[in-house]
Amino acid sequence: MAAPSPGPREVLASSPEAGSRAAAAGSSRRGLLWRLRDKQSRLGLFEIDPGHELHQMTCMMQAGLWAATQVSMDHPPTGPPTEEDFSQVLTQVHEQGFELGTLAGPAFARLRRSLGLADEDYQAALGPGGPYLQFLSTSKSKASFFLSHDQRFFLKTQRRREVQVLLAHLPRYVQHLQRHPHSLLARLLGVHSLRVAQGKKKYFIIMQSVFFPAGRISERYDIKGCEVSRWVDPAPEGSPIVLVLKDLNFEGKTINLGPQRSWFLRQMELDTAFLRELNVLDYSLLMAFQRLHEDEKGLGCSLIFRTVRFQLCPLKRPGLDDSE
Repeated sequence: MAAPSPGPREVLASSPEAGSRAAAAGSSRRGLLWRLRDKQSRLGLFEIDPGHELHQMTCMMQAGLWAATQVSMDHPPTGPPTEEDFSQVLTQVHEQGFELGTLAGPAFARLRRSLGLADEDYQAALGPGGPYLQFLSTSKSKASFFLSHDQRFFLKTQRRREVQVLLAHLPRYVQHLQRHPHSLLARLLGVHSLRVAQGKKKYFIIMQSVFFPAGRISERYDIKGCEVSRWVDPAPEGSPIVLVLKDLNFEGKTINLGPQRSWFLRQMELDTAFLRELNVLDYSLLMAFQRLHEDEKGLGCSLIFRTVRFQLCPLKRPGLDDSE
């Protein structure tokens, strides 16, 4: 990653009282026994409470994100976008013994605003208002996956080199979304780093969740267009288990897009062409089925995108070192 211009800034972070208490909270019981017990009752998605091994880290993330969002609220970007918006690195030092870095903060603040997302709502969802939820993914990567307490935002840990590639392409990504506001690409909302004491930095990204609101979703799929290792054993009917199924689970099913088909396929062509230009190798079509209320049935294809939700999620660029 090229050195930001001007250089990285380091400031003391403001923090809500609740965030300070949350970030200072320790983990009284380590994770293995807790996870085994919790997985029995709610496998796939569960609260990261004080007994969880990741509780302290996620509390730091919450307090750090509250303070980081406060910066963009107190000093919103003005005027046309600049190169500095995409290269700025702001490190906030918290008195609880950790640092949270915000990468390309002004660029993401502009992007969130263009998507109609208020910083106040973003801060409330990602801050210390409630515990994050951990999502046990069927992905083969070693990344950790979290949801905000309201399940509106999705957080994923990333390798440093993946973050470097993402930031290098960020200006073109923003431009693509401006040109194609109905793009199926995942909406990336922030990139951050977290370092405790003098330890190694951990990087994570924030995205809008395609599975929000989750209350009426009956099925979730991650479609790649291949068959190798693309089967997940479904959960028993009526089970509280939250699973994302794959291509072979979808075999034999069809979706009638009706009059939406033309623009949908065209937008998918535009999005996948954009990913090819960026040399992105691995991406998925995330899809969810949402049950209709009785008064919604029979209304035809006008409801298709309230019934089936789609989003392309780019995952990996060739040449990255998976061992990093």
